[in-house]
Amino acid sequence: MAQLEGYYFSAALSCTFLVSCLLFSAFSRALREPYMDEIFHLPQAQRYCEGRFSPAQWDPMITTLPGLYLVSVGVVKPASWIFGWSEHVVCSIGMLRFVNLLFSVGNFYLLYLLFRKVQPRNKNGLGHFDFDVI
Repeated sequence: MAQLEGYYFSAALSCTFLVSCLLFSAFSRALREPYMDEIFHLPQAQRYCEGRFSPAQWDPMITTLPGLYLVSVGVVKPASWIFGWSEHVVCSIGMLRFVNLLFSVGNFYLLYLLFRKVQPRNKNGLGHFDFDVI
């Protein structure tokens, strides 16, 4: 039964990734320019992508920590070296949005691990819910 759980998870993760890619494609075609708070985050992410990490370059309208920008650079820069992409492609709005898509799939996996940790297993290896009524 534990083997089936792996198959179910793989199928669910694949479906999640497929749907996310389809939504990403549709939104990227419809929204070519920065949307909502991207008008603040995109220029900041592009500065980090270009290697400009100076605190003087920080946009005061942004109230979040720079973690996603740093991880984005850690993902897209090696891809640019491996595939020979130009700086323009690597730091584009589409590529930076794609990093968020990868994070959404990673979050799905983290939720799965969290569920397995929280949900107890019975003797058959299956998770069960305890519906005791008071």
